[in-house]
This record gives sequence, C-alpha cells and structure tokens, in this order.
Amino acid sequence: MGAEIDFTTFRNVINGELTSTEQTRHGINPATGNPNPEVPVSTPTDVDAAVEAGLVAFKSWSKTSRKVREQALLGFTGAITRYREQLTKLLVQEQGKPVMFANGEVDGALAFLRSIVNLKLEEEIVEDTEDRQVIVRFTPLGLAVGIVPWNAPLVIAVMKIAPAVLTGNTIIIKPSPFTPYCDLKLVEIAQQFFPPGVVQVLSGDDSLGPWLTAHPGPAKISFTGSSATGKKVMESASKTLKRVTLELGGNDPAIICADVDVDKVAPKIAMSSFANAGQICVAIKRIYVHESIYEKFREAIVRATAALKVGEGNEPGVFLGPVQNSMQFEKVKTFFADIEKEKWNVAIGAKGDMGKPGYFFEPTIIDKPPADSRIVVEEPFGPIVPLLTWNDEAAVIEAANNTKMGLGASVWSSDLEQARRIGDQIEAGIVWINKHFDACFEAPFGGHKESGIGYEGGLGGLKGFCNAQTININKNL
Repeated sequence: MGAEIDFTTFRNVINGELTSTEQTRHGINPATGNPNPEVPVSTPTDVDAAVEAGLVAFKSWSKTSRKVREQALLGFTGAITRYREQLTKLLVQEQGKPVMFANGEVDGALAFLRSIVNLKLEEEIVEDTEDRQVIVRFTPLGLAVGIVPWNAPLVIAVMKIAPAVLTGNTIIIKPSPFTPYCDLKLVEIAQQFFPPGVVQVLSGDDSLGPWLTAHPGPAKISFTGSSATGKKVMESASKTLKRVTLELGGNDPAIICADVDVDKVAPKIAMSSFANAGQICVAIKRIYVHESIYEKFREAIVRATAALKVGEGNEPGVFLGPVQNSMQFEKVKTFFADIEKEKWNVAIGAKGDMGKPGYFFEPTIIDKPPADSRIVVEEPFGPIVPLLTWNDEAAVIEAANNTKMGLGASVWSSDLEQARRIGDQIEAGIVWINKHFDACFEAPFGGHKESGIGYEGGLGGLKGFCNAQTININKNL
C-alpha cells in the first residue's frame, strides 16, 4: 500500500509524479455556488510531457502479461473500495448528485472493474488445416486519451481506464473542467498499482481537449459527451486517423403499453426520467403512454414525481440534486421559458427558480406538447420531460425513431411478445424491456445514429482499444 491519499489538494499526474501548474482554476459546488479547491490548468508543455511518458510506458506495458495487468486492476479496485467514502463525498461536492446516487456511481465503477478482469480477449484460430493455420490476435493500439464528462465523472473514467490498460495500452484521462476532482484522485490512487506513464491525468480548461485530440502522439480517443462536441472530436482525430469511440447524447423514448400495472410502472418511469436531475445520456427523455390509460398514468406519475425531494445531495431523502453547472442551467432554463412562450400544459413542476442557492429546478412534466416542439425533439439534459399519447403500434415506433439520436429506449408491457416486437424495431443501441437504465457490463453500451460510434462494455469494448491482426501461416514451406 502506498502513501495515504490527501483529499484536500488536487494535482495532475504525469509520468507517475504529482505535478501542478503556474495557473490554477476551480470548479463550483452546484448545490451551493461555493468554490471547490484549486486544480491545475495544463499547458501544451504538460500535454507533450504526458504524451511522451505514455508512449515510453507503452513500450514495456504492452509487453506485460495479462496476469500482471489483471493484478494491477484488482489492486486498483481494492484501493477504490478503501477510499469509497472520500470519493462519494467528493462526488456529491463536485457533481451535485445525492449521496445515494454517488454511492451508486462508486458501486458501478467497482462492478465494472470486477467484471472486466473476467473478460478474456484471446487469440482466435479461424482455420487450421494440413496446409495452413490462420490466427486472429488483438494487439494494443498505443496511447489512448479518455475524455470524461461531468454527469458521471468517476464511473466513466473507470470505464475508459480499465479496458485501455487491460489490453496493454496506456491512457491519459482528461476530466471535464466542471468535475475534475474525483478523476484526479482516481489516477493518483492508480499510481500505487501501475508503472509511471501507464495511467495519467491532466486537468485543464476548454483548450485541453483540442490539444489532446490534435496531438500526433495518441492512437485512440475515447470520448463521452454531447453529440456536437463528439463531431468536433472526430474531425480533430481524423487529421491523424486516430481511432475514436464516441458515446454521445440521447433522446430516449419509453413506450408504455395499455396492459401495464400503472401504479407499479409510473414511479419507475418518474425515477428513470429524473435521476441525476435528468443528466444521464440514457435517462428517459420522452414518455409515450397508450391513450386508453393516459389519464390514470398521468395522475400516477404526477403523484410519484411530487414525492421526489429536491435539495443538496447530503440532505436526507434527497432524490434530485442541482443541474451540474451554470452553462447547463442556462440551457435548461430555455426549456422552462418555452412553457409560457409555447403555452404548454404542465402536469407538474415548472419552477425554474426554487428560491435557493445553486442550480435547482423542480422536476417537470409537460402534458401532451406538440410532436415537433423542442421538448420532444431536443435533449434538455435536465429535469423536464414530455408526456405523450399513442394508440397505433406502427405510429409510436415511427415517433420513437423520429430523432437523430439512438442511444437507449424502453418498452413496458405485460405481453413480452408485444414488447419484443416493438423493441426490435427501435433504432437504439440499448433497448430495455420493463425496465430502464439497467447496466450489463458484459454487453455493448453505445448508440446508433448521432448517439455515437463504437461502444464500450463486453469483449467489443476491449477490441475497441486494439488492432485486429491476422497471422496466416503456411505449414509446408
């Protein structure tokens, strides 16, 4: 066990060393508006140093055995478990999510780490005859860059670090400027288990991402964030033909069939819409309810939503924390402003200013807005959702697919045959039946259309950090 981790100071990790910068900045606690501690603002010199260290470390790390890499990840898992209380507290402070969800995020990171070491990406013998043997093997790409968003900074950083290093790559983590704290500590913890340069982290401002994506050194960019920024990442990476995995925005539909138990399903839909104040890429963003149960369902989801407590993440019983940052707060405000402007009917909510410090909104449901309204077409990424009706299966499938996004979706029905029939026609990377946002780390997690390219999770997620190489052997020279 290495030195005790200090959770009061926050520094970059370059080549195994804690480093700071001449200029610093700080995030904001979104529940209070108070400043969080100072963090480095990395320069191009820091980027060059981290890239060089990552490339040097790759030469030896890529040659280590699978067992050595597994042991390093298992040690890392144990240390995260040891520091879970500090990481949970820090996550509430920097991201704003309530303690129950911060705990859930740490649990998710640990579950991912424990599951990934059981995935075996081995050589495949695709042909073996008297004359020849053909083998497919998966070789590490080199230095990767993991660009992490502000909505789930801890678990998403782990979902980039683990597959990268397990397959023999090195990685630089770039946290969001809004939520750098947990990621800086995660990588500091990792130094106890990985050689210098294998796992590094750079904190910075809005310039840092473009410097890393344009740098000729990295071989791969793994980006999680908005579709608009994802397009910029892809454009920048194309200059040097870097591999990219892009996990982007979503506009997830939930289709509620006529035969559901309304009182059981409505609270689940409310929670899947408003968890993390709606700031989850696969949160429910559009709710389509069969018209025969619409009135009853609306009453039930209003009751369930009214019971969701809003407040600072450490307050007992809080379900919704604040929107994470001022930029997102201003964006979500525009959807609340549309209520009056577009004369939308409100089933519950509508308060933009809750008379408390921080970036809080009431969870809000818009009752039957027009199908072409912003609240239906765009992703607010905040606690406001439309409630819509349907009566024709083909039409609701068309409505669900009428978006540039295609990340997640759910279908709710007592008739599993009907649910599968609908679900099979949804254009999304993940379709849940009678649940929403249930993670399976052995399965692909990624989007169709403008919700992304490539995916994380499972053996495919490991292959995303590798080149496939074919060895074709002539046995009879």
